[in-house]
Amino acid sequence: MLDDRAKTLLKTLVERYIADGQPVGSRTLSRASGLELSPATIRNVMADLEDLGLIASPHTSAGRVPTARGYRLFVDTMLTARPLDAAQVLPPEGAAPLAPDQPQRVIAHAAQMLSSLSSFVGVITAPRKAGVFHHIEFLRLGERRVLVILVAPDGDVQNRLIVTAQDFTAAQLIEATNFINAHYAGLTLDAVREKLHTEVDALRGEIAQLMQAAVQMGSAAAGEPAEQLVVSGERNLLTVQDFSSDLGSLRKMFELFEQKTQLMRLLEVSSRAEGVRIYIGGESQFVPYEELSVVSAPYTVDGQVVGTLGVIGPTRMAYERMIQIVDITSRLVGQALSQK
Repeated sequence: MLDDRAKTLLKTLVERYIADGQPVGSRTLSRASGLELSPATIRNVMADLEDLGLIASPHTSAGRVPTARGYRLFVDTMLTARPLDAAQVLPPEGAAPLAPDQPQRVIAHAAQMLSSLSSFVGVITAPRKAGVFHHIEFLRLGERRVLVILVAPDGDVQNRLIVTAQDFTAAQLIEATNFINAHYAGLTLDAVREKLHTEVDALRGEIAQLMQAAVQMGSAAAGEPAEQLVVSGERNLLTVQDFSSDLGSLRKMFELFEQKTQLMRLLEVSSRAEGVRIYIGGESQFVPYEELSVVSAPYTVDGQVVGTLGVIGPTRMAYERMIQIVDITSRLVGQALSQK
């Protein structure tokens, strides 16, 4: 536990280091904190904070810098992110790209917006595919080979070739198409699956078989990852003072953005949390880099979480502003996708 004096000095040190990027000395702390303390007292408090692992002393400077643990304490107990309107954080033109449009375009613009506003890396997962079909069609391609065309409400089309247990004529496939569209279109796949359990005996054999194949196909499509992860602004890290002299770290980070798998897993975990979530330094096993922090938030469409977005940058970032940017962008994305 820290007393109020230690908390004030730690808060001041973190804020000065975030703003200036230079180790903070006792003289700077004395001026910036507003506390009337002697240099000796400040040095003693700094020594205590260092013993607790909250700050560290670079070899080349008498000043101190926050550790990942210090940033975490700062974010959890000393940061007061004020709720703001989009107009107070985003430039007037910033919200324009998120007007209702094709989901892919909204997602791409959101990633670019996050990168531009933060000056770091913007990431976002595309909406998960809804387990609902709007229209289905079966086309005979040859003996026991049928092409299934599944159209989602948003216009997304899935095509898949299936091999059936028996051969179907074109007329049988047309009959099955008309029957299924008339009785099942617009239902979720779970609802269709439930109806099949109770109605399969009443259905004609060929219709039941084709319907079960369509449900399996739709479930597989809905379970596939969304249109991968969209990443924007990786090159911004080249201009970050904290990374510019460490080519090895930069190389590892760019590999992270190219492979995307670890980021996808991190954002998937973040989607289960409410509101903004912050990973500092090596806290996440998926992005285990001491130099990086991730500020993320899920976004919703019609009340359902469908994806996650965030900002990735150095641990020395303005967390209050990043929280505001991520929070507001998540709401703008959700609104845009809900209106399409």
